[in-house]
Amino acid sequence: MRQGIDTVEISRIEKLLEDLDSDALLRFFTEAELSDAGEGANRAEKLAARFAAKEACSKLFPKEICLGKIEPVDFSVVKNGYGQPTIEPSARGRAVMDLYRVKEIDLSMTHTTSSATAIASAEIQSVKAPWYGKVFYHVLPLRRKVVMENLNRVFGETLPRDEIVALAQAFYGHHLKCLVEFARMPFLSQAGKEALIRIEGGEHIAHAREKGKGVLLLTGHFGNWEVSTVAGIAQFKEYHGMYHFIRRPLKPQWLNDLVMRRFRKAGFGTIEKAGTLDDILDLLEKNHIVVSIFDQFAIKKFGVMSEFFGHPAHTFKSAAVLAQFTGAPVIPASSWREPDGKHVLKFDAPLEIVTEGRTRDIISKNTNRFNEALERIVLRHPEQWIWMHKRWKKI
Repeated sequence: MRQGIDTVEISRIEKLLEDLDSDALLRFFTEAELSDAGEGANRAEKLAARFAAKEACSKLFPKEICLGKIEPVDFSVVKNGYGQPTIEPSARGRAVMDLYRVKEIDLSMTHTTSSATAIASAEIQSVKAPWYGKVFYHVLPLRRKVVMENLNRVFGETLPRDEIVALAQAFYGHHLKCLVEFARMPFLSQAGKEALIRIEGGEHIAHAREKGKGVLLLTGHFGNWEVSTVAGIAQFKEYHGMYHFIRRPLKPQWLNDLVMRRFRKAGFGTIEKAGTLDDILDLLEKNHIVVSIFDQFAIKKFGVMSEFFGHPAHTFKSAAVLAQFTGAPVIPASSWREPDGKHVLKFDAPLEIVTEGRTRDIISKNTNRFNEALERIVLRHPEQWIWMHKRWKKI
C-alpha cells in the first residue's frame, strides 16, 4: 500500500492566518475547508490537520508534484455522511490518482497542542479482465502490439507489467461486448434503449445554448459511443436534428451505411472531416451542436503538435479555431459501461477557453486544454478507450 505522512506545526498555520486575507488563503484551502474550520479558538488546529493531509496526499505522487501537474491544494478534506474526514480530489488530482489506479485515499488525522499529523493511504484498484477478453488477447490479438505500446506509453511508469496486460485484456473484452450490444440495438424497444443508459450533466448543454453561439462537444471513442449516442442523445427530444457529428466514413461501406441509418433515425446529422468550414460555421450560427471526435491522429495539414499523456501527438486544430472565432462553448462528453451493463453518457462543464494573445499561441494553448480534458476522461475507464488506434504516429 502506498502511504504518505506529514506533520505541520500549528504555529505555522497561526502565522498564515495572521498574514493572509480570506482570498489569499484560498491558495492553500478550499472555501469548504475554511468554513468547516470555523472561526473559534481551534481553527488553526483544524486547518493544520487539513494542511498536513494535503501534504501527505502529495507525497503519494512525488513525480507529479515536482512536475507541477498537481499541488497540495488539489486534495481537499471533506466529511462524509458519517462525519469522518475523507479526501476529495480536484479534476487534476483525480486524473493523477487514476493514472496510478488509486480508487480513493484513506485518511487519518490527529493533533496535539503544538502539531498536527496526517497519514494518507492509497487504495489501489486492480483491473479485472473477463475470461473472453483474456482469450481474445491470446488467441486473436488484433493489433496487440499497438495496444501494448500505447498502454505502456501511458502507464509504463505507474503500473506493473501484469496490470498493464490486464488492462489490455479488459480492453479486448470491452470491445467484444460492444459488438454484442451493437447487434442487439435494432431489437430493443424505445423504452428498452432508454433504460440502457443514464445521462449526467445534460444541464450543461442547455446552459451553453443560452449563449446563442452553438455548442462544440469534445469527445472521442469512449465506452460504446455508437450505442450510447443513439440511446442517449435521442432522449433530448428538444434537440432533435440539432446534433451534427464530424466524422470519417467507416469501413467497410456496409457498416458505415448501417451506422448512418441509425444516426439519421435518431435525428443526428453528420459532417465528413473533409467537409467545408462554412458548413460548420452555419450550424453554429443556428445554435446547433457540433460534435468533434478529437482523440485521433491528425495529419499535418489539419493539426498541430500537442502533448497527449506527456508525449507529442499531432492533434486536430479545428476545435480550437472554431472556439476562438465563434465563441461557442466547448463541452467535453464521454460515455462508459457500468459493471451492471448499463451505460452512462456524461457531459462535463464547459472548458475555459484562452482568448488573449497571438492566434497561434491561443490555438496551441486551447488544444492542450482539450487534450488534458480527454486525458481525464480516458483515465476514468482506461479499458474502454480505443488503444488500438495509432494516436502517437510520427509525421
